[in-house]
Amino acid sequence: MSFENYDPCFPDQPVVDQYLPVWANLPSFRSKPAFIWAEDSLSGSLKCSSLTYEGLNNSVHFISSQLSQSFQRGDTIIILCSPGLELVEILFGCQRAGLMGVPIIPPNPTFSNDDHHHLIRVLSQTRPKAAVADRNYVEKVQKYIKLSCPETPLYKILRNLTWIPMENLIEMNVTSNTNLHSSYQGCKPDEVYLIQYTSGATGIPKPVLVAAGAAAHNVRLARKSYDLHPNSIITLWLPQYHDCGLMFLLLTIVSGATCVLTSPNAFINRPRIWLELITKFKATCTPVPSFTLPLVIKRGQVFDKRHMSINLTTMKNLIIINEPIYHESVKQFVQVLGPLGLNPSSISPSYGLAENCTFVSTAWRSKPQDSNFPIHNKLLPSARLHYDDIHDEEDQMNIVIVNEDTNELVEDGFEGEIWIASSPSNASGYLSHPSLTQEIFHSRLRGRFSHERFIRTGDRGIIKGVERFLFVTGRCSDVIKHENGVETHAHYLETAAYESCTRFLRGGCIAAFQIDGSMTAIVAEMQKSGEKEDNMLRSICEGIREFVLKEQDIQVEMVITLVKSGSIPKTTSGKIQRWLAKDRFLRGNMEVVTQMKFDKEDDNTFKKSIANNMKINQMENRKTILYSNL
Repeated sequence: MSFENYDPCFPDQPVVDQYLPVWANLPSFRSKPAFIWAEDSLSGSLKCSSLTYEGLNNSVHFISSQLSQSFQRGDTIIILCSPGLELVEILFGCQRAGLMGVPIIPPNPTFSNDDHHHLIRVLSQTRPKAAVADRNYVEKVQKYIKLSCPETPLYKILRNLTWIPMENLIEMNVTSNTNLHSSYQGCKPDEVYLIQYTSGATGIPKPVLVAAGAAAHNVRLARKSYDLHPNSIITLWLPQYHDCGLMFLLLTIVSGATCVLTSPNAFINRPRIWLELITKFKATCTPVPSFTLPLVIKRGQVFDKRHMSINLTTMKNLIIINEPIYHESVKQFVQVLGPLGLNPSSISPSYGLAENCTFVSTAWRSKPQDSNFPIHNKLLPSARLHYDDIHDEEDQMNIVIVNEDTNELVEDGFEGEIWIASSPSNASGYLSHPSLTQEIFHSRLRGRFSHERFIRTGDRGIIKGVERFLFVTGRCSDVIKHENGVETHAHYLETAAYESCTRFLRGGCIAAFQIDGSMTAIVAEMQKSGEKEDNMLRSICEGIREFVLKEQDIQVEMVITLVKSGSIPKTTSGKIQRWLAKDRFLRGNMEVVTQMKFDKEDDNTFKKSIANNMKINQMENRKTILYSNL
């Protein structure tokens, strides 16, 4: 396929949606798939459907026309569609209609699974005029409203919404009357087109305001950093509602590429589908959280001869997005999948956050001979701050490391909080929280007589080496502080705990946190395999303690709790929510299998076993965690 009139730096558009009519009017792009949806069929093969650039542009034009008849520019629409091509159409349709979209994962429409608290939060904060969902979902919500008590808060919120079946917006017959050359009436660069909620890894999810121009600038930086172009094929199973999953929808359009989508559930249920999509579509780029690598090795049936052979030779960018990124995990993944064509130079550790419209920087280097990354305390870098091959200042994010207590710059080689300088990629702030917006988005360095503003990320990091590699070492809020002044990042304790007993513990399902400033708690999920004897459970707890002490060389008071599978809360992208795990732990809201407490002395250890499902509130006298007003 030939791509005429295309240059990576042209045509740059002020908002992402305006790229669609550009591609739709180029003959070589009209029938080119923009997005492909893939899922497992009942026969065991992959079932695929596609949306071309021309078809997507026409659909977006029709959807925006429908929405514009009922709503005014700037109105808020909550999007409760399931992952799929329809969700992509609705997202772009809202932008072209000049509306603020709020995409979130739709909870069970019967609201019986206690998973609708985020929906209540979103509806209360954003006050949308309408909600878009598939017809079956809308019918179930309306049935819930009809049968519910009028006094319940959820009833009142749902009843006041206009519910729009998604099918009413996308079922159409495209005619020649669609004017692809009409003047653009969608979101302007300075208008907020999206409310993107943070993942909730360190606290209650916060509503981030994203302007259309900031999102376009951000994905253009990502396109150049990853060297994406119309020949690029992206595979994506991440949630399409926020952060990296949403960014790659925009990145696909800006690059003129093709993106192959599947659902997070499809990947979790059968991790091998990710490798099959890379193989089938000859994918060149795929973003994944760091937990993907060990999960695929363990459950991916990589060498299963009953399915298609895996071929990863086309992969140019295997983007790893969750921090911290362990070198050993990546090394093992490359060793296992190297025989299937995976090139080590494709590994692209990266860093981003919602407050910067997602993308910040990447440590990836396009030169194969430079594929070896430095290592700091078992971690790979997530960004590279010195580029010899980039001279455009706009292509670089100014990142600094700051003492989080004094707001003073920290020299390279010392750890501190990661701050990102103000840039066109920054989000506009948090919805209805001006004081928090001021604190996070407009921080200033102490001792500098300039007006430069920075975003406080809440992440810890360290810059090392001539090329100034940035290592994301952990979260500021998750640091465990000891009496001797030594600090430990929670993820190191969690990793050591898992490595002490990989047979019975669930990887990526362990949370470490501090209680009352002195005692360290480690809560670990057990594998689902049957009941364990008390002696075995005690041995697992003792093994965790011994291995943690060996790895970290720190004597601490420690509570080790083994819980049933599914007890540790996570974000939609797989990050441990330690703050929420701590809250549930203190409230006694975890299904405890066994618990043991150890004092600081190795030889004078007292052990206390707690029966299954016993409340553990007395540890903190029912102390509760104070939530922010978010």
